[in-house]
Amino acid sequence: MKLSKLLGARFKESPADCQIASHIFMTRGGYMKNVGNGIFSLYTPAKRIMQKIEAIVRDEMDKLDGQEVQLPVAMPASLWQESGRFDSIGSELLRFKDRGDGDMVLGMTHEEAAVHLARDAAPSYAFYPFMIYQFQTKFRDEQRARGGLIRLREFMMKDAYSFHLNQEDLEAYYEKCLDAYERIFKRAGIDVISIKSDSGMMGGNVAHEFMLLTDVGEDTIILCDACDFRSNMEVAECIVEAPAAQDEPLILIETPNTTTIDQLCTFFSIQPQNTCKAVIYRKNATGKQVIVFIRGDLEVNETKLRNFIGEDVHPDTTQAANVAYGYAGPVNFTADATLVYDRSLQGLCGLVTGANKSGYHYTGFNPTRDIPNATYHDFAKTYQGAICPQCKVAAIKISNGIEVGNIFQLGTKYTASMNMQYADAQGELHHPIMGCYGVGISRLAASVCEAKHDDYGPIWPISIAPWQVHICAIRSDAPEVSEAASALYADLTAQGVEVLFDDRVVSAGVMFSDADLLGVPIRATVSPKTCGRGVVELSLRDKSYKEDVPMDGAAVAIKELVARKLAKLEA
Repeated sequence: MKLSKLLGARFKESPADCQIASHIFMTRGGYMKNVGNGIFSLYTPAKRIMQKIEAIVRDEMDKLDGQEVQLPVAMPASLWQESGRFDSIGSELLRFKDRGDGDMVLGMTHEEAAVHLARDAAPSYAFYPFMIYQFQTKFRDEQRARGGLIRLREFMMKDAYSFHLNQEDLEAYYEKCLDAYERIFKRAGIDVISIKSDSGMMGGNVAHEFMLLTDVGEDTIILCDACDFRSNMEVAECIVEAPAAQDEPLILIETPNTTTIDQLCTFFSIQPQNTCKAVIYRKNATGKQVIVFIRGDLEVNETKLRNFIGEDVHPDTTQAANVAYGYAGPVNFTADATLVYDRSLQGLCGLVTGANKSGYHYTGFNPTRDIPNATYHDFAKTYQGAICPQCKVAAIKISNGIEVGNIFQLGTKYTASMNMQYADAQGELHHPIMGCYGVGISRLAASVCEAKHDDYGPIWPISIAPWQVHICAIRSDAPEVSEAASALYADLTAQGVEVLFDDRVVSAGVMFSDADLLGVPIRATVSPKTCGRGVVELSLRDKSYKEDVPMDGAAVAIKELVARKLAKLEA
């Protein structure tokens, strides 16, 4: 490819709406163009990167005996009504009417379509196990699309669906997929960690996410400095030590203007861990209140709460008259609400808590004595320095990450609801057990840029770089430069090397700045000076290597360098 013909301008200034490296460099470098909120058109460099990621993923899926298929983007709502997700998923699922007034959806994921494709094609146990996969555009109507290709409304994914006769077979295949995913990300040039996660709208009991640790990530990752424990914040168990306290009688105290934990601590000269607070939610479907009683220094993990009660909830901001907001407590609570108790309260005594009367609190609250029928569950977010659930050392560390892939053990959630069955050897009918496995292709491209860049632009790993070699012909209007650079371009192209040839008549500064933004791993510079010495200057985008090679042997040297870098990455 000659750069003079490449569509997409490169420029120095960072757009005002670009906040993270991948968004900045991929916009400045002519990779993509914004069409609408969370929707982009891609120029050739981005498309080539994504095609190479797809090739890596396809290779790993084929090694697992995956069968590539194509599922539709637009689907009749009836498929999603069969599974129950048409009504259970919120506004992220884009619904519309076709010209016949039929309800339709745009696929944000394809479990329903996968079951629909497979349920009539695998009627007997003899077909199992099998896995189908696809590369497909998804549409998820994100409320907060951001970060360029990191969080999109329209995006490219690889999604795979496996079907099994029993749980043991699913678990064995799941482990193979986990290993394959580790290889995918290493081959793409980045290091990720796999963590246990919440299955969310996907359903199922076991799920893992693959996270690239980075400060710009929106996901909160829990790690332990003392062992190999790692988890998503949504599912990480919160273990706390009980503060020392003496059992005291329950006493009603007037506490005017103390509706927050900070105000309460100032009033009584105590620490937040010596208080019990009420966090009030409402169920989305019914509006009924759910009140979480939890130690005052902890936060409620809404995912844990949602999973426990089996419904979506939202914080209650109504200030309804039935509850003394700011003074609610578990003792003698009479309002109509679902009450749940975090296990951080279990075994404590001497706490300060609301008295369910405006302007009053209790001191000496002892949950064992004062709410003897309470049952306790884990509803709290873990925190920096908390006790590790695995090694029991107070060494929890909180990091940020970008989710670049996920895998789930779905069970029979979809096959049962959509009545997919197979006959076993005795002719009895059963629902297959499913797994699903996703990789965000467009997000992975941007995530690699987040992990691999300097102050000047991306440093693409050679396995997914838009081109392997970038020829910079400085003073291409000079005949000796044009002739030497063109000959090198032709020679490398003939040998199957992917080459971007900057044949423009521009300054060296512009040429090298554009080369940095395009991030091609190997650079070959031809100039009047190198021609005068009979050499080509070879260098790497990451600045780790630079040398002159004889012009006559430059193509061979470059091809060998490409091969070494590919081999190193694959190894």
